[in-house]
Amino acid sequence: MFTDITCNPDMMKNATDAYFSLLQGFISSLDGTTQENKMRFIQNFKWTDTLQGNVPSAQQDAIFELISMSYNVAIWYTKFASRMAGKENVTEAEAKDVHRSLKMAAGIFKHLKETHIPRLITPAEKGRDLEARVIDAYIIQCQAEAQEVTIARAIELKHNATLVAALSYETANFYQKANQTLHTLEPECSNKWKKYFQLKMHFYMAYAYCYHGQTLLASDKCGEAIRSLEEAEKCYQRAEELCKEYRQTKGPGATARPSEQLFFLKLGALVKNTLQKCQRENGFIYFHKVPAEPPQLELKASYGLAEPLAFELPPLSDQWSAEVYSTFDLTKGAKNDKAKAKPEEEVKPMKEPDLKPQKDTGCVVS
Repeated sequence: MFTDITCNPDMMKNATDAYFSLLQGFISSLDGTTQENKMRFIQNFKWTDTLQGNVPSAQQDAIFELISMSYNVAIWYTKFASRMAGKENVTEAEAKDVHRSLKMAAGIFKHLKETHIPRLITPAEKGRDLEARVIDAYIIQCQAEAQEVTIARAIELKHNATLVAALSYETANFYQKANQTLHTLEPECSNKWKKYFQLKMHFYMAYAYCYHGQTLLASDKCGEAIRSLEEAEKCYQRAEELCKEYRQTKGPGATARPSEQLFFLKLGALVKNTLQKCQRENGFIYFHKVPAEPPQLELKASYGLAEPLAFELPPLSDQWSAEVYSTFDLTKGAKNDKAKAKPEEEVKPMKEPDLKPQKDTGCVVS
């Protein structure tokens, strides 16, 4: 189902609930004692990682399989959100699906980090998906992209500029935090991802200064408004430069082209037009001095902040019982278990459909 473009969240939940309810029979204690499940360590599982190419991580642990499959389910939710956001004429219900899917993904990553990854006998290697820096970056990115949906909605419904500025500022801070999270990872595998976070951070700082400038103008603080819009222009220009750097940076992952999208171009025009309006008003009405320093953004959003949705595994399948568990005899395992372990070979990646957005909707989900 991961590569099936007709799959929706209900279908994915049904499939994952069925799988995880059975898999837990290899993890949970089923014999009425507190002892470890005798089948937890009988099977070797291999999974590739986001930043490490096609050479897999492997652990002989059913909890590793539980975590890795859940990780892929979370990534599926982000891809589903991207697919929905790329549709032509996105409805309000579909926008809510995008928003919910990103919060669901964040919730899954958070649950794995807090509940299951600490249970692994073998800790995650540096730069692998289960390592704290990588999973934290995923959590923050999902929250930030969910807030992008909120910002697009707030602008579309013409909510007040103060709310849009505050949400944009909070979202820019999310991207800054995600960038800092990856700061100590090896540059060759993380630079591309960091460039993406940096361009998004500057893009949303431009939004914040632009809408904060509108708030200042409405409060007859025209000089400060001009300075805020000038800062928005600087941030936007830096975002444009980072878009070019991002396209030229080699690393894992597909390359988006945000600077060519309508939502990006719209902001550039909005900043330019709002700045010109402020300058005209100042020349005719206010005659305020423009401060040398940009205004301090101390903006807190009261509404619209995206929190991860709580994730819970399904209950153990009723096919499992103490009687069924007792029938598993580990002394009758395969005879060639002690054969020489083969060196890790590359795993071929799953072929995904090439989904190009039908139309730019102004919704900013990567």
